Amino acid sequence: MQLSPDGRWIAYDSDESGRREVYVVPFPEAGAKRQISGAGGDRPRWRADGKEVFYFTLDGQLAAVNLAVRDGSLESGEPQLPFSLGMLLSGYVNYTYVVSADGQRILAAVPRTSSDGLTLVQSWPALLKK
Repeated sequence: MQLSPDGRWIAYDSDESGRREVYVVPFPEAGAKRQISGAGGDRPRWRADGKEVFYFTLDGQLAAVNLAVRDGSLESGEPQLPFSLGMLLSGYVNYTYVVSADGQRILAAVPRTSSDGLTLVQSWPALLKK
């Protein structure tokens, strides 16, 4: 569950339909919920301006849905699949990704594919000047 940046909406996932789906509801006043996932999803995250919600589809794709508020009602677009992170959702891990403020970049924890250890790059802007 995540509160929208303006504090007026909550995005959450639930299996009340028989499979995990992503919904948005008004907050703090009660109101009608709106399903924004197309064919299942979980782990919703808001873009910083509140105009988009990202979530994982059930097959591990990262989906994005445009949102708009008109006359106090929430309108949602069709889910788009801008990123493929190659992740399987075996087991529920809370919020293994964050979305940049403009929605153009994703920072995600992905499963390790080797035992090489961790590489930390410091002062990376200086490397670009070479």
